[in-house]
Amino acid sequence: MEIFWFIPTHGDGRYMGTSDGARAVTYNYCKQIAQAADELGFNGVLLPTGKSCEDSWIVASTLVPATERLKFLVAVRPGLVQPTLAARMTATLDRFSKGRLLINVVAGGDPVELAGDGLFLDHDTRYELTDEFLHIWRKELAGESVDYEGEHLHVQGGTVLYPPVQKPYPPLYFGGSSDAAMDVAADHVDVYLTWGEPPDLVRCKLDRMRELAAAKGRVLKFGIRLHLIVRRTEEEAWQAADDLISHLDEETIANAQRIFARMDSEGQKRMSQLHNGDRSHLVISPNLWAGIGLVRGGAGTALVGSPEQVAERINEYAALGIDTFILSGYPHLEEAYRTAELLFPLLPLRNQENHDERSFISPFGEMIAGNELPPDKGKKQQDAVNEKATVSGAHKSQ
Repeated sequence: MEIFWFIPTHGDGRYMGTSDGARAVTYNYCKQIAQAADELGFNGVLLPTGKSCEDSWIVASTLVPATERLKFLVAVRPGLVQPTLAARMTATLDRFSKGRLLINVVAGGDPVELAGDGLFLDHDTRYELTDEFLHIWRKELAGESVDYEGEHLHVQGGTVLYPPVQKPYPPLYFGGSSDAAMDVAADHVDVYLTWGEPPDLVRCKLDRMRELAAAKGRVLKFGIRLHLIVRRTEEEAWQAADDLISHLDEETIANAQRIFARMDSEGQKRMSQLHNGDRSHLVISPNLWAGIGLVRGGAGTALVGSPEQVAERINEYAALGIDTFILSGYPHLEEAYRTAELLFPLLPLRNQENHDERSFISPFGEMIAGNELPPDKGKKQQDAVNEKATVSGAHKSQ
């Protein structure tokens, strides 16, 4: 599996919904998180988009030279930028990053925010526009000259003169739970993303996407967006979850829920329905907690527990077909280290194929007595996980 982290360009801190324990999200702070993710062995980072965020393209372009391996999942916004310009931007950043660009297609879900950006299309019409946008974008980056006249977009002789490194173009990631969104995903994207719903709901969504894609002769990969609260014991983890929302009052929660209710995003609706603004009903599945969604839009659930419990839950999602996990935790710098140190040894990570560089997965510790390396407990844990998976697979094959 691949593990991504998150650059919190809309704000970060120790507690939800308050300025207590908050920190300024400066360029240097974002660079610290990106460099930590790069050094620890995360495969990539997601950059958020919207009026509450620093611009994802500019952030990515400034962090690329500060990192070595890290990939950047950057948002393209159909309707806010024309497809030919977006294609040129894509090709440039992909070349200058030496193939470290990934594209997150975002159609938008808040009509009030979209109106402020000059876009006045309803939900389904935005996805019609997105379909036309991706038709043009994909062809141009594949090296074609495009003449296209659709319901919403018109291009004559659209071309990209400097091709991207990745062929035919950087992979397309996309999340959307409505019928209109799923139709677009089936036609165009490479990786379909879901927010962290209970496994049964995720299974139904992925099964439907497989059917839609298969009907068009396509096969998709899948990813999930989740927060993490992982601690050495289950008790410590749940206490950290309680602490995270300990500054929230009912007025703040109600105001956030009013804002979410005006949105036409089916995914946001599904997130809000997991808890309905009620902090007494936040555990919605084993180790799956909806407290973050009380005031945070978008991904609103977290896996909470000991490293072994969280790894078990992640492997349950992996068994559904998910191989990309986009994770985050508050505060994001410290939690990147905590995730790598506690969780990475228990997961079958793609980067663990590189055994020659000891710092790539997690810190290997201080020398003992200035003379010997500490015991590699992480390797023993991973060997145990691999052995368990092998036995389980053998039983299933019988």
